[in-house]
Amino acid sequence: MAAKQAWLSAFLFTVMALLSPIAAAQTRHVAIDLVAETPRPAAGSTVTLAFDSRPERDWHGYWQNPGDAGVETRLTWTLPDGVQAGGLRYPVPERLIVAGLMNYVYEAPFAQLVDLTIPAGLAPGTRLPITVKADYLVCTTEICVPESQTLSTELVVGDGAIDAATRARFDAWRQKLPRPLGSPAMWQIADGQFRLAVPFPADAEGDAKDVYFYPLAGGAIDYAAPQVAVRSGDRLTLTTKAATSPADGAINGVLAVGKDRGFLLTAAPGIVSAASPAAPGFAIGTALLAFAGAVLGGLLLNVMPCVFPILSLKALGLARSGETEGAARREALAYTAGVVLVCLALGGLLLALRAGGATVGWAFQLQDPRVIAVLLLLVAGIALNLAGLFELPTPRFASHSGAGGAFMTGALAAFVATPCTGPFMGAALGAALVLPPAAALLVFAGLGLGIALPFLAIGFVPALRRRLPKPGAWMARLRRILSIPMFLTALALAWVLGRQAGVDGMTLGLAATLLAAFGLWWTGRRQLAGRERAWWPAAPALALAFAAAVLVRPQAPAAAAETTLAGVEPFSEARLAALRAEGRPVFAYFTADWCLTCKVNEKAAIETEAARQAFADGNVAVLVGDWTDGDPVLGRFIEAHNRAGVPLYLWYPKGANSPRVLPQLLTSGMLAALPKGT
Repeated sequence: MAAKQAWLSAFLFTVMALLSPIAAAQTRHVAIDLVAETPRPAAGSTVTLAFDSRPERDWHGYWQNPGDAGVETRLTWTLPDGVQAGGLRYPVPERLIVAGLMNYVYEAPFAQLVDLTIPAGLAPGTRLPITVKADYLVCTTEICVPESQTLSTELVVGDGAIDAATRARFDAWRQKLPRPLGSPAMWQIADGQFRLAVPFPADAEGDAKDVYFYPLAGGAIDYAAPQVAVRSGDRLTLTTKAATSPADGAINGVLAVGKDRGFLLTAAPGIVSAASPAAPGFAIGTALLAFAGAVLGGLLLNVMPCVFPILSLKALGLARSGETEGAARREALAYTAGVVLVCLALGGLLLALRAGGATVGWAFQLQDPRVIAVLLLLVAGIALNLAGLFELPTPRFASHSGAGGAFMTGALAAFVATPCTGPFMGAALGAALVLPPAAALLVFAGLGLGIALPFLAIGFVPALRRRLPKPGAWMARLRRILSIPMFLTALALAWVLGRQAGVDGMTLGLAATLLAAFGLWWTGRRQLAGRERAWWPAAPALALAFAAAVLVRPQAPAAAAETTLAGVEPFSEARLAALRAEGRPVFAYFTADWCLTCKVNEKAAIETEAARQAFADGNVAVLVGDWTDGDPVLGRFIEAHNRAGVPLYLWYPKGANSPRVLPQLLTSGMLAALPKGT
């Protein structure tokens, strides 16, 4: 089969070469545009080109391995000196059977990608004319036509900037490329059957739909034979008819797990036993473990500076108001409902966005500066209330407020807690992204339950309420003291806003906060005087402030996070691969300006003299990925390491095949020990 297909491919390309002048004069059945991700690549960088292909109706192009018939696309490049073109990368194909022959094709618009390496040292403004001749076959179910197109574009050495629309197009194309599986597969031929065993987590059951194996070369399977995939624990076993003349050695291919989704894999020969169905309780056990991790992670969020004041005052409010047993329980349940519903809403929206193709993670809403600006107004308002500038009407956050106030307090506590990802949370939320939707929502509910657990315990356990300090004048002083962490949180949000939206955006956010504060101060003065309708000055001020907040727009994509570590570089998968090829150990970390845990780790561990000296002595390369603006390329890399968001810390020892995922709370001693292998 393999020799026959190679002979057929050579014959067809000879025919295509002879017929290409005729084909060029005819109407082409596939329209192709050569698109550069950036027309101004930086010297020493890599720029991606896309062959944006659109077949006519009823026509199709071919994948890298066309199947029983067809030919692979061939490219002939004309490039400036020093510019190099990588291999052609194909999206996951479709299947088309014609007269009993299996074809691996594209009937809908598709894009093949190529990376061009731009040499270092080129002066800005240097022109780089790019020309490529593409020879390919295009067919219907009845006829085939060889076509050839010569495409060209001109690049100019510049700053490598990518506009938002082009970035979105390339992100959409990259999402359809198969991703490296990262785990070795195994194949065996027995009794004329080809068996392929692929590691695939059982908790990702929802992601394994319409499983199909596309070999990159002949000699593995009978293309037209049906394939049957069976799960056995953390393994997918695929069985089909073997090729007539099977090949030896490693087999490369793509495992499709749904429309436009697949994994590149390499399978080594070995023993593949017949599969047995997975235990149905496995995914349930994984979901329950992730649920427990989310509860613990949510519980720890209560000590964060933006959540602790809200929890403290809510708890003390029960003691001050002398609630009955029933009323205390109602408030505890209402608070819990507010927290859990917000976590479920954010989790459900996250899952919906990902199902629609977006690459987002936990705290995705904080990647929008308008959300940061609105949150700045809310936190500043709470801080001013705690400081005594004005008093809130029912619902009231720091006193007897009833079930409605408790619900709103819980909702606010959950929303302001989302910038933080602490111990237990990272792995739990990462697992939620590969679990079925119902199980994933259970994990998000567990996060909300963890946040609400302290207040829930106070509401339902009278002994805990009795241990709270007795009401008195000290509560007013404590309230003023608790305004300090809220003011610090507002300051941090203003800094994040400046990072995301620039000086202009931060100025607009601070002006909106000042306007809201003025309205609230005026209202506080009217409240002290006992006037009716005391809130009328604050209402228009708050309306104008929130209107200004939604006018904030992001600036250009954020640069890599600043650090005092010597030799730090922005993260890219290409740079990571180059450093590992050099044999250097690599410490890669992923952060965001709105991530409190990230910033604590950076100041307390990463940017310390101990870590700096140890990395310098060990010749450790440091790569930092800034996810402040929600870069989907970084998002996919983070997701591939079973994390739903930042922080993520990876240690690549010298010569290691895979990284070590470090804990989400770091110490300088932990980092200093990495180069020593301890």
